[in-house]
Amino acid sequence: MDDSIILHHYESSPYAEKIRLMFGFTNSSWCSLISPAWPPRPNVDPLSGGYRRIPIAQLGADIFCDSALIAQEIATATQNPSLDPYRASGSSLELMKRAEGDGFFAAIMSVPRLSLLGTMLRGFGPLGAYRFVKDRSGLLKGGTSKPKAAADAKDIMLGIFETLEGILATQTWIGGDTPSVADFAVYHPIWLHLSCSGDLPPSATKVRHWYEQLGQFGHGDRHEITQDDAFERAQSSAPRPLPTSDAIDDLELGQFIEIQPEDYGVVAVSGTLVAVTTDRVIIARETEMFGELHVHFPRSGYALQAAIKT
Repeated sequence: MDDSIILHHYESSPYAEKIRLMFGFTNSSWCSLISPAWPPRPNVDPLSGGYRRIPIAQLGADIFCDSALIAQEIATATQNPSLDPYRASGSSLELMKRAEGDGFFAAIMSVPRLSLLGTMLRGFGPLGAYRFVKDRSGLLKGGTSKPKAAADAKDIMLGIFETLEGILATQTWIGGDTPSVADFAVYHPIWLHLSCSGDLPPSATKVRHWYEQLGQFGHGDRHEITQDDAFERAQSSAPRPLPTSDAIDDLELGQFIEIQPEDYGVVAVSGTLVAVTTDRVIIARETEMFGELHVHFPRSGYALQAAIKT
């Protein structure tokens, strides 16, 4: 199991569910390390440098932030290019962006408040629900994402359901005859919506069947590990070879930088810029505990700026 991907996640994380189902679809063996639902996350913060969002994946001394890059890693490891979000195009890509953009927050905002509160109380208990709400209330601070009013959120969800129902009227999956990254990307905000006591429109019969089919893939060959296991792998590994870099405006390789998401969870991670490709940015973090770690971020949707090393 030493070469299996480690997923730092928590059970009710919708983006983690997207990745877990990809493991199921590809019959992958993977390692699960449960994280707290809100920071601090002592099992992964020392590895990532404090990246705010979840899930985070780990392969030895390489740390992958954002589910888009994690999906790309799965696509490459399993030789299944249809799971690579950077290969998506056309109507599939358009629906993915809607679902993971406005649809992600609408999935929650469209649920009646009392039903949502009941879901959180059952999942986290009274104190945990309070801490969860307090943490998530600051999640959008400083980012470009803005919450929708309840009425607008309902319209957004209905629009996604209607579009998806229309697509599935003529084909089994969003991209055609076989599942692709678009199916998993659109599935997870719907999974979040239903998990928070939302529902599907009665007319969305094909959506319901599609949803059930995706859920049947399961989570693959899952193995629970400990924080010590994950840390030992980071300590005993060297980062994998770097890809060839592209040019990037105003910054140079070897420069100390900060990188952070632009939409929400705007918390900067700092390190030395060591690689930039079409899809990703890689920084090196020198740590006392693990030595050198390479932390990978998507290039799109993330802001980079020069920083002063302290």
